[in-house]
Amino acid sequence: MLEGVLFFPVTPFTATGDVDLDALRRHVSAGVDAGPGGVFVACGTGEFHALDQEEFAEVVRTAVDAVGGRVPVYAGVGGALGLARRFARAAAEAGADGLLLMPPYLVESPAAGLIAYTREVGRETGLPLIVYNRANARFDERSAADVAQLPTVVGLKDGTGDLDLVARIVPAVRDALAASGKSFQFFNGMPTAEASQQAYRALGVKLYSSASFAFAPDISLAFHRAVEAGDQPRIDALQRAFFHPLVRLRRRVPGYAVALVKAGVTLSGVEAGPVRPPLTSLTGPETEELAALIADGRAVIAS
Repeated sequence: MLEGVLFFPVTPFTATGDVDLDALRRHVSAGVDAGPGGVFVACGTGEFHALDQEEFAEVVRTAVDAVGGRVPVYAGVGGALGLARRFARAAAEAGADGLLLMPPYLVESPAAGLIAYTREVGRETGLPLIVYNRANARFDERSAADVAQLPTVVGLKDGTGDLDLVARIVPAVRDALAASGKSFQFFNGMPTAEASQQAYRALGVKLYSSASFAFAPDISLAFHRAVEAGDQPRIDALQRAFFHPLVRLRRRVPGYAVALVKAGVTLSGVEAGPVRPPLTSLTGPETEELAALIADGRAVIAS
């Protein structure tokens, strides 16, 4: 079972566009040294959509080696069913402890199809699997309860932001699993999840993915401590100085949820390189703006 702040590393690229495994190793090692509860490699922030199978396997293998068993390592899989199966096998062979199942490619997905998709991918390895409720892979409370009962499914990560739906999914899943005693966890998977975490927490969702941990773990962990302690003044100060401005910057251009994290990682001292098309990188002035936001966040935690 996972706890604490969850770390979603970027996938560094060289100037020529190749995966930079040395930079990835430094990035993951530094992140784990800061104290996350788990590492989710080659997921959305790690540009899973832009990696071929060989690159994906190298990225997962490098992350597993850098983590060295200190915390669990989950790898992103998804897309077309055949590819999702192949990536699941590659993740298992590379030493991943679990999988985060991304939405299937493009198609609108009825509930029964999502359950079947999850079952098929889960059968490939037997690794613990977290389903990602977002985009074209949306569960309602009934289908969420059904998918939670699949043998390998151990969690549901919500990226819809539909709190009314989440408020119904959480008790529905708990009721469905009550007789079996199966352990199951819920995750806030919204971009810049800190901005919505208090609302999710009120619904029983305590875990969240922290994009900011990848480049400012001190700020991310300070916020987590404040939430755990119920320190509302500190929460409000960090929201005003860092997280809310970060959301505004992220929303400026589609894909900046990834691009600003890569820029932040480079600012932290590990050259993360550009994002791959069709995403675009931050401009120079926007990178300076991000650096100022990080400084403002650190001023709050130093006060």
